[in-house]
Amino acid sequence: MPDLATDDKHCLPPYTLYAPHSPPRVRPDFRRPPGNNGGRLRLRRGLRRSRGIKFLVAACLSLLVLAQWRQIWRSSRRSVKLKLSAQKLQENLATCKKLQQRPRDPIGLGRDKNARFVDGGRPTLIKNATIWIGEPVEGTGNEDARAGKGWQWIKADVYLEHGLVNKVEPHIPLSRLPKDTHLYNAAGRLLTSGIIDMHSHAGVASLPNLRGNSDDNESSSPVTPWARAIDALYVLDPQIEVIKSGGVTTSLILPGSSNNIAGEAYLIKHAVGGKAGRREISAADVLADPDRHWRYMKMACGENPKSSSSSSGRMASRLGESFEFRRAFETARNLVQKQDDWCDKAQAVGVDNMHDYLPEDLAWESLAAAMRGQVHVNTHCYTVPDLEAMVDHTNEFKFAILKRTWGGRPPASALFADNMYYKVEAYVGSESAGKILYEHGLTPVYVSDHPILNAQHVLFEAAKAYHYGLPYHAALASVTTAPAEELGMGQRLGKVKPGFDADVVVWDSDPLSVGATPVQVWIDGTAQFTAPVYLEKPIQGPIGPSATLADIVPEPTRIADALFQGVTKVLLSGDDAHSIDGEPHNVVVTKGHITCIGSCESEFEVAIAAGVKVVRLNNGYLTHSFTGVGGTIGLNAIDAEDSTDNGDNKETFTRAVDGLQLDNKKLRVGARFGVTRAISAPKFNGLKTHHGTSVGFETTALTSLEKGAVFAEDAAVHYTLDVNARMAADKSYSGAFGSLRKKLLGAAKADKEPDAYSEEAYLKRVVSGDLVLALTINSADGIAAALRIKSEVEGLLKSRIRMAIIGGAESYLVATELAAASVGVILQPLQPLPLTWDQRRALPGAPLTNCTAADWLVTAGVMVAVGLPEDWYVRDLGFEAGTAYRNGNGRFTEKSALDLVSRNIYKILGLEVDEDEDRGHFVISEGSPLEIGTRIRAVAAGNGRLSVFA
Repeated sequence: MPDLATDDKHCLPPYTLYAPHSPPRVRPDFRRPPGNNGGRLRLRRGLRRSRGIKFLVAACLSLLVLAQWRQIWRSSRRSVKLKLSAQKLQENLATCKKLQQRPRDPIGLGRDKNARFVDGGRPTLIKNATIWIGEPVEGTGNEDARAGKGWQWIKADVYLEHGLVNKVEPHIPLSRLPKDTHLYNAAGRLLTSGIIDMHSHAGVASLPNLRGNSDDNESSSPVTPWARAIDALYVLDPQIEVIKSGGVTTSLILPGSSNNIAGEAYLIKHAVGGKAGRREISAADVLADPDRHWRYMKMACGENPKSSSSSSGRMASRLGESFEFRRAFETARNLVQKQDDWCDKAQAVGVDNMHDYLPEDLAWESLAAAMRGQVHVNTHCYTVPDLEAMVDHTNEFKFAILKRTWGGRPPASALFADNMYYKVEAYVGSESAGKILYEHGLTPVYVSDHPILNAQHVLFEAAKAYHYGLPYHAALASVTTAPAEELGMGQRLGKVKPGFDADVVVWDSDPLSVGATPVQVWIDGTAQFTAPVYLEKPIQGPIGPSATLADIVPEPTRIADALFQGVTKVLLSGDDAHSIDGEPHNVVVTKGHITCIGSCESEFEVAIAAGVKVVRLNNGYLTHSFTGVGGTIGLNAIDAEDSTDNGDNKETFTRAVDGLQLDNKKLRVGARFGVTRAISAPKFNGLKTHHGTSVGFETTALTSLEKGAVFAEDAAVHYTLDVNARMAADKSYSGAFGSLRKKLLGAAKADKEPDAYSEEAYLKRVVSGDLVLALTINSADGIAAALRIKSEVEGLLKSRIRMAIIGGAESYLVATELAAASVGVILQPLQPLPLTWDQRRALPGAPLTNCTAADWLVTAGVMVAVGLPEDWYVRDLGFEAGTAYRNGNGRFTEKSALDLVSRNIYKILGLEVDEDEDRGHFVISEGSPLEIGTRIRAVAAGNGRLSVFA
């Protein structure tokens, strides 16, 4: 065995790359003769020899230890390496490639068939359609296109095959198509691509709202990027079919807005089950892009997550929200960096030489993908601080919102048309937002946020945007091509041209008109309705564009006297001579009241000589002003802010007149849109609930002390007996209805006269027939119970009780009984959404159901009106009446439709209207106030003055 101390060729090499000099060997010199110092010399030589040997031994031992340690270290490394899965490392390397791939918008043209196409589906030829392609004619420059040039409706046929639009050409011959081709004659009707709703919670917030089906918010943390909407998507949500009946073919289904980062969203089509052409009923089956080219994520800032956090101990300010965002983005960015470092090293040294796996974290994978630009981010923000903070975040962490903010143009703005006032963020909104954004080069997109708004009518948000000044082509694009582009599906969805998905809709009228309804809807080339209900409407061409709609007079001129020329229709009660079409009329207004209708020659001469303002109208209408009933206007300024509100009255019976809070934004806007009077009751325990006596007042009054400000101090006696009654002390419907019966009988049998303003005193007036008992009820069962109590009490007291129903979602089911009992119904709204269990049988109307609740009620002889389900409807009462008129199959005239939001309210609540006083409440408009495109030119609010918008 070699001597490690003397045979250094067997010593292990040093650890470092450069070997140190070896110490010299010390050998005894036997040739030197001994001298006087020989003994000392021998001693020194012995010492030197001993020290050298020890040094060599120590050095070799050190090298040996080092060598053994190195051997162990190498073995350890080899053992670790042996534990890593070669397959997993290869999978990691493949993942690296995916991490670096930037998604591209999927192609449309060039496909043989739609990936969603179900084999066996037959082709369809749609003949004689008037088509909105979704883009300007070829050769139109960007600037001209944005200005509205080159956009047009064309006459052509559309051939759908293999789930794609195959041809869009005039006169496609059926003889050249496959023999099994369906033939559909559009008869000149208007055809567009399917509507795209870019912000919806259908399927994750299923209706009616039940605890077991409520999955839109994961409340465990403000940051949940790992949550996925598809994991809760209930494809049998009844509203998916209803939404489709409004022409909506595609929706982005998002988690809710209670989280700063709420998780992944999924783009779906509203075709579910066999009757819709699908073989499966599954979440995967409804994905609009089965190949998942793009992913989507929901984020939110401002009041929603702030309010949600405050009740759970999490950060509850915008300061905290901003930190939560930045901390989350930093965590995701760190993961991205670790992954990139690993991938770079794997590429450099080879994946087989890697000693660990690719860093992965399921909780942060989605957000990391967003940081890489692989996820379209949909951000729920309202205010300037929120928007600025989010822009700062995108620049700091270098990611885009809908692929636009960082490193590109500003993102699109997803909007409501006029849903405002429900919180501080929405209080500062403007109905002209879409117009203003578009004029500044931004892209408006209109959404439902279903079930905040009924997604069945998301197209109507675009229609109202057009009414408020957004150009016609931009309004149509806002629910078709614009959301398709923002979702990365601009080459497949949103247009009617070859290569695009065969998602098309034939409409019974211009899609941007009041009450526009699909005649048929195709998704992936399959007709969705086997026997759709048709409404009796004349086939007409497009209503727009109208450049004059961009000319908005923001503030009126207030005068006492005015002359109006060109009034072609007068629709005032008790004035039948002027309720028909004829030669243009003149209208004279003196001190805010109508003093002459007709030629009025002498009045005109005197007024013109006195310098009175003359307003010339094109197709002028003179109608009653509107009355807002059933909301909280006059008692509330901002719904979510307690300090601006009268408050709930769950226990105490109160008078609304004592809680009036006038001169706020809701009332001013209402007056500007023709709502000059309102009737509001104290809330029971939230919006759409009532408890106490309502007050009738003028919306332009500054205080309740002004002359004429209050026209009915106690208009009616209100109770809430819908699902909200379950929140009261009784905790049951039977208890709530039984309590009402007991109170009515108790008031009738009271021995002594009650206090003048007590609940008992008002109920005494109810049982004697002096005041109407207005009950907020939605379910048919609840209305039946109320009618039974009415009959029982009337039988015992031998007197008549006047009753009204507010809400009435299911009232059509007892229409005959309501008519027999002379009970009127104030619908909230005209077409209610089945938000709660007691509204679940609400009728959605055509093309799904024959008639709406209003149609059934009027046919049965019930007096019907339309109220305010929420206060932002003050702008829309004319449109609500217009929808009833347009979609009622002849049941309503223009006059009777206008009565739904004016005269009928007073009849139902038993309020007398002085005809002379009523002449001080009117609206003069250019065009029918029931239609999109109308411009209100004057509003009289009973205060002796006229607001003129001209």
